[in-house]
Amino acid sequence: MSKNGFITLLVVLVITALVQSIVIVRDTEKAILLKLGAFERTLEPGLNFKVPFIDTVTKFEARLRSLDTPPDRVLSSEAKPLNVDSFVKYRIVDAETYYTSTNGGQSRVAEDTLQRRIKDKLRNEFGKRTLNEVVSGDRDGLMLSLKKSLGEDSAQLGVEIIDFRVKRIDFEREIRASVFERMKTERNRIAEELRAEGRETAEKIQADADKQRTIILANATREAERTRGEGDAVATSTYAEAYNRDPEFYDFTRSLRAYRNTFNDQGDILLIDPDSDYFKYLNKSEPN
Repeated sequence: MSKNGFITLLVVLVITALVQSIVIVRDTEKAILLKLGAFERTLEPGLNFKVPFIDTVTKFEARLRSLDTPPDRVLSSEAKPLNVDSFVKYRIVDAETYYTSTNGGQSRVAEDTLQRRIKDKLRNEFGKRTLNEVVSGDRDGLMLSLKKSLGEDSAQLGVEIIDFRVKRIDFEREIRASVFERMKTERNRIAEELRAEGRETAEKIQADADKQRTIILANATREAERTRGEGDAVATSTYAEAYNRDPEFYDFTRSLRAYRNTFNDQGDILLIDPDSDYFKYLNKSEPN
């Protein structure tokens, strides 16, 4: 081999060794370094180095994962059968534990293990609750208990449970009618409570409206009486002033007003002495 060929080969080997020694770990990944197949250390995100041909790197997806479990048959505390469909959101947080507990980081092994534990948790949590509590109880509390219970065991897999949700609960045919009747009764109870609250609120509003009406009428009556009194006082003062200026003319106008009020209807009949003061001004009038 010529000298130039040897140098070229050496350069290629050096470049290859450098390339093989550089490892880039993204923020969305978890990675571990294996030395001769045995765990050595966990790699941090960014630029890392390894020994070529001796060290190997295994990477795992660190972003959120979903596991949709098949419907499982569970029993309530009264031994009533239920079909529960659920799903789990999780992510890898400990790459070393995940690698060692899943036979080298096999996703299928991790999901099978999680499914078995999910079934156990569903049976345990539903077994503590009656059918009524499952149907009308605290559903959020149930799922929170499931998430907490599963999360305590998930650390053994190196994963963190982000969410645990029950998508659907189906009832067996023999209990479906009783469940629907119970749901109907519960809804009717809630509706009656709402109606009672509505009636109570309506009565309060009506009572307040009646109170305001009474107050407004009383104020209006008082104001009307005051205004009427002021008007009567002005009228009396006006009459007195007119009488003081010309008593004879005042008597005459009062007599005319009395005649008009007395004979307002054509059918009115008045029996009175013709010489009475009532006809004083009529008797003084001269016929045309």
